[in-house]
Amino acid sequence: MPSPDHAPRPHASLRSAWLPMTGLAAVFLVEMLDNSILNVALPSIGRELGASTAALQWITLTYSVVFGGLMIALGGLADRFGRRRMMFVGLTILATASLSVLLVTEVWQLIAIRAVTGVAAAMTAPGSMALAFRLFATDELRVRGMNIIATVGLVGMAVGPVAGGMILAIAPWQALLAMNAPIALLAFAAIAKGIAADRPADLHRAPIDITGSLLGTAAIMGVMLVPTAFTEAGAASPLPWVTVAGSAIAAVLFVVRERSATHPIIELELIARPLVASGLLFKAAASLAVGALGYLVTLHLQLSLGWSPAQAALGMLPQVVVLIAGGALVTPLVAHVGMTQAARYASTLIVAGLAVYGLLGTRSYLWIALALTLVALGMRVVAVVAGTNVMRGLPENRTSVGAALADTAGQVGTAVGLALAGTTLTALFAGSLAASSWSPDQYAEFDTAVTVAGAVLAAVTALLVGAGLWLSRKSER
Repeated sequence: MPSPDHAPRPHASLRSAWLPMTGLAAVFLVEMLDNSILNVALPSIGRELGASTAALQWITLTYSVVFGGLMIALGGLADRFGRRRMMFVGLTILATASLSVLLVTEVWQLIAIRAVTGVAAAMTAPGSMALAFRLFATDELRVRGMNIIATVGLVGMAVGPVAGGMILAIAPWQALLAMNAPIALLAFAAIAKGIAADRPADLHRAPIDITGSLLGTAAIMGVMLVPTAFTEAGAASPLPWVTVAGSAIAAVLFVVRERSATHPIIELELIARPLVASGLLFKAAASLAVGALGYLVTLHLQLSLGWSPAQAALGMLPQVVVLIAGGALVTPLVAHVGMTQAARYASTLIVAGLAVYGLLGTRSYLWIALALTLVALGMRVVAVVAGTNVMRGLPENRTSVGAALADTAGQVGTAVGLALAGTTLTALFAGSLAASSWSPDQYAEFDTAVTVAGAVLAAVTALLVGAGLWLSRKSER
C-alpha cells in the first residue's frame, strides 16, 4: 500500500479511470438534477405543506444562493483539509439531508433542508472537478474526462423534469429528494475505492482566512439575490438597489481584505493570471447568456407567440439537444485547435447567438431556435474548456479553489444575466406579465423590450468575451 506521501500514478486512459469517473459523474449528476427535478414538484409541495408562492420560490432559491455563495470558501478549505476528505463530508451531509425530507411537515423545515443541501453541494462541486483534473496527467485526457462528467450532468438536467413527472405519478414528492441519498452513497463508494487520499505535500498549508471567506460569501450571495429582489420588489423599490449596493460594498471589502491578509482565501494575483482570468470571464459570459436567454425565450414563446407551457418546453429543445449531444464536438475541437482557441471560438458563438436573438428573434421562431443552438453550442465547449484552463493556470495545491472560482463565475454570470433581462423587461414593458390578455400596443411593447434585452445581453457578453480574448492572447506571449 503506498504511503500518504507517495503520489498515485495518473491514469493513462479513460477506461482505467472508470471507477472514480463514475463516482465523480454521480456527484455532478446530483448537482445538476437537484433544482430541475424539484421544480416539477412545487405544486404538490405547495398543496401538501400549504406553502405560499414566495415560500415555494425560496425552496429553490435557498439552495442556489447557499451553493453559489459558499463555493469559494469551501473550495479554499478543501485545498487545506483535503479534497477527497471534503468530498466525503459533503456526500454524507447530502445523503442525510436527502433522507430527512421524509420527516418534513412544515415548509420552513424543507427550506432549512434545502440550505443544508446547498452546503453539501458547495463542498462537493469544487472537489468533483478538482479530483477529475488530478486523475490524468495530460490536458487531452482531462478534457475528455471532464466532458464525460459534464455530459452526465447535462443529461440529468435535461431529463430531470420529465423523470420527476413520471416519479410523481407513482410516488410522493419526497421521493424526488430522497433519491439523492443512494446516488450519494454510490459516489462515496466509488471515490473511496478509486481515488487515493490527498498527499500532505499537495495540500495548501496556510490558515483559512475567515474574514475574507465571510466577505466573499456575502458578496456572492448578494449578487445571487439581486434577480429575486428586482422580480419581487420591482426596479422602483429601494430593496433591489440596496441589495446591489450591499453586494458591491462586500466585494470591495473582500478585495481589500485579500490584498492585505497574510493568508488570503485566494491570492488575487492568481486570479489575475491571464489563463485563469480569461477562463473565468468565458465561463461567466456563457452562463450569463444561457440563463438569460432561457428566461427571455420562455416568456417570449408563451406571452408573445401564445404557446402553451408544454409547447414552450418543446421550443427549448434546440438548447437541450445541443447541450447534450454537443459534447461529441468538444474533444475533436480541442484536439484540432487547442483549449484556448476552442474557448475563443465558443465564446464568439455565444455572442453571435445573443445578437441573433436581439436582432431577429421577434420575426420568427426559426431565429429563436438558431439563437438557442448557437448559445448552447458555445456553452457546451466553454463549460469544459474554461474550467480546465482555470485549474491549469493555478498551482496544484489550489485546484479546488480554482474549480470553485469557475463554478462561482458561472453562478454569478447567471444571476447577472437574469437581473439584466428582468430589469430591462420591467423598464420597457408597462403591462403585467401575468395579465390574461394584452392590447396590440402591449404586444409591440413586449417585443421591443425583448429586442432591447437581447441587445443589452449581447453587448455585456461581448465585453466579457472581449476581455477574455485579450487575456487569452496575453497568456500565450
